[in-house]
Amino acid sequence: MTDPATTDLAGKDRGRTTVWGSPEQARRFRARRRADQRLRLFGLGAVALSLALILILIGSLGYSGHTAFTQTHLVLDVTIDPAKVRADEPDTGNYRALIRGALWSLLPKVRNSADRNDLAKLASQGAPYILRDRVVADPSLIGQTIKIAVPVSDPYDQLHKGVIPRTGPEEERRLKDKQIAWFDDLVVQGQIESRLNWGLLFNSDSRFPELAGLAGAISGSFYALLVCFALSFPIGIASAVYLEEFAPRNRWTSLIEVNINNLAAVPSVVFGLLGLAVFIQFFGIPRSTPLVGGMTLALMTLPTIIIATRLALAAVPPSIREAALGLGASGHQVVLHHVLPLAMPGIMTGTIIGMARALGETAPLLLIGMNAFIISTSGGILEPATALPTQIFIWADSPERGFAARTAAGILVLIAFLVAMNLSAVVLRRKFERRW
Repeated sequence: MTDPATTDLAGKDRGRTTVWGSPEQARRFRARRRADQRLRLFGLGAVALSLALILILIGSLGYSGHTAFTQTHLVLDVTIDPAKVRADEPDTGNYRALIRGALWSLLPKVRNSADRNDLAKLASQGAPYILRDRVVADPSLIGQTIKIAVPVSDPYDQLHKGVIPRTGPEEERRLKDKQIAWFDDLVVQGQIESRLNWGLLFNSDSRFPELAGLAGAISGSFYALLVCFALSFPIGIASAVYLEEFAPRNRWTSLIEVNINNLAAVPSVVFGLLGLAVFIQFFGIPRSTPLVGGMTLALMTLPTIIIATRLALAAVPPSIREAALGLGASGHQVVLHHVLPLAMPGIMTGTIIGMARALGETAPLLLIGMNAFIISTSGGILEPATALPTQIFIWADSPERGFAARTAAGILVLIAFLVAMNLSAVVLRRKFERRW
C-alpha cells in the first residue's frame, strides 16, 4: 500500500514530485487561493464598474431632465365675456383677448401698448386653447369669472427654474430687465406656481417646449409594437418549431440557420432601408404610419425570437418527447401539447426582449419617415405617427433650450418602459418556469 502522506496529488512540476503536506504543496495551495480571490475581485470590480456607469448615466439624465417634470403656471382670474364668446359657438370665441385682459389686470401699471404686448408673451401660446377647451366642455361658464392655470412661455419657465441667468448684459439675455421685473411682481402676488408636468406624458408634440409632450410618440410606439408582435411572434415561433423539431439536417437547413444567426447581428439601419424599399416603394404602404414601422421592426425582431425559441425548445428534456411518443402521441401532438408549453417561459422571455429592442430602435423608423411633426395622438396603424426614439431625436435637434430638458426626460421615460418590459420578462419566466 502507498503511504497517503507521500501520495503525489498535484502531479509533476518541472520534473519534481509534490508531496502532500510539503512546503511546495502549501505554496501551490496559497497561489490557487490568491488566484481565486483575484478572479472574484475582478468579477466584483466589473459589476461595480457597470453599476457605476449606469448610475452615472441615470444621474446625468436626471440632472439634465428633472426640470422637464415640473412646469411653471400662471394663475389667472378670467371673465368669460359673452360679447367675446357666444354660447351657441363657444369654440370660436376670442379667447386670446380674454387671456390678455386677465393678465393685464394683474399689472395695471403696465399701460404702454408695446409693453403690454411684451407682457402678453408671458403666457404660453397655448393658453387660449386651454381656456377654449374648458369653456367648450362646460358652456355654462360663459358670463362667469373662473380661475385657470396656464403654462408660462418657455423663457419665463426657464427663468423660474434658474436655467437662464437674471444678470449680465441685457442684449445677451432672452428676457429684458422689465420683463423679469413683471414676472417677479407676479411671483410676489402668488400668481406663479410650479406644478407637476403631466403634459409631458399626456400632450402631443408642439413647437413650444412648455406644451410639448410624449403622448403622440407613446401611441405611435404602441401601435408599431402591436403590429410588430402580431407578425413576429407567430412567424418566429412557427419557424423555430419547424427548424428545431421537423426540419431535416442537411446543407439547406444549415444555410438557413447560419443566415438567421447573421441577421440577428445586422445593423438596424439595414432593416430600415429594406422597409423603405419593399414596404413603401414596392408595395406602396403609406409612409410614416405604425403599420410600415411595425412591419420593419418585425423583420428586425424575427431573428431574435427564432433564436430564443429554438434555445427554449432545445432545453426541453428529450425524455418528454420520448414519453409522449411512447404513449401514442403524434409528432405535432408532442410539440403542441408537451414541448411548446414547457418551452413557453423561454419563448416569452426572448419575445419580450426582442420587443424591448424594437421599442428603442431609431434608425429604421427615421428611414421610413416616423419622425414627422405630429400634433395629435395616432388613431390607428394607418395614420401618420411618430415613436418615442424618433421624438427624442426631434427634440434633441431643436435649438430651444426647453427641449434640451425634455430630451433627457424623454430618454428617462423610454428607459422606464424598457426596464418595465425586461422586468416583465423576468417575472413571466419565473412564474411559468418548470423544473425537472
